[in-house]
Amino acid sequence: MKSLQPFTKQVIRIIQNIPPGKVMTYGQIARLAGSPRSARQVVRILHSMSEKHNLPWHRVVNSKGEIGIKEEEFFLVQIMSLESEGVEFSKNNKIDLELYQFTPFYN
Repeated sequence: MKSLQPFTKQVIRIIQNIPPGKVMTYGQIARLAGSPRSARQVVRILHSMSEKHNLPWHRVVNSKGEIGIKEEEFFLVQIMSLESEGVEFSKNNKIDLELYQFTPFYN
């Protein structure tokens, strides 16, 4: 990760540390990485670097507790991955963030 920007390094580190059965939001990750208005950049980092850095991309959701991916195949993979870790969804495919949102101890 030598040539990566500090924000990108932080985002990768934060996502790598989301434990199974927990989720974080794009905006929450952006804030913790030092750029509160960069939620869309978190999306781009996840899209382009998840495989290379073995990121648990399925543990990142939007601020409403919804899956942000619209492509049906990946949408279903994300739901099944989270459910296999014990995350429950409401009837309208929302996650209760009060119950499942991870808040790391570092800032």
